[in-house]
Amino acid sequence: MNASDAASPAAADDGLPAVAPQLRALRRRAGLTLEAAARSAGLSPAHLSRLETGHRQPSLPMLLALARIYGTTVSELLGETVADRDAIVRAADMEPTRAGGWTYVQAGAPGRGMQALRVRVPYGSQGDIVRVHPGEEWLYVLQGRLRLRLGDTAHLLGPGDSAHFDSLTPHRLAAVDHDGVELLFVHTLLQSPTATLCLGSPTGELP
Repeated sequence: MNASDAASPAAADDGLPAVAPQLRALRRRAGLTLEAAARSAGLSPAHLSRLETGHRQPSLPMLLALARIYGTTVSELLGETVADRDAIVRAADMEPTRAGGWTYVQAGAPGRGMQALRVRVPYGSQGDIVRVHPGEEWLYVLQGRLRLRLGDTAHLLGPGDSAHFDSLTPHRLAAVDHDGVELLFVHTLLQSPTATLCLGSPTGELP
């Protein structure tokens, strides 16, 4: 199953309004055809076209994948520019965004070598999506319990627990409790047009 099968249709007003025009512009800037970009992201060309026209809501993993393929950052996909970055990010400026069932806010300045997010993962959302990509990830559980699978090993993390791992290790995240889980999440941004994030939907649930 490719990434397009893992996302469900969403009304345009429930998505990320700044993303659709940016996706097309950044793909063209990277010199990629719709077909080539879709293949690299594990999407069908039709699905990527719907993302670019605002008829389908991108998930956070899709945004990460496309940012790497286009040699940019999620911040730029969301319409932020390097000129906007500052050392301080005020709580009042942290606008929540929904993507693929998750709610997240930028917790760091755009245009940096790392992406810092505050993420809320609801119960039953994207627990079957496996991520594999270059770089490192660090996460810290603020509230709730997280089941993190790294390779063949599942870990149960509670508030105050953290994980720091090589993100070439296949990994997936799921909320254990019906109230969901809230995380601080930091990952490196490898700004290479050839870097990709592989998505899949293996059979079976996290143990």
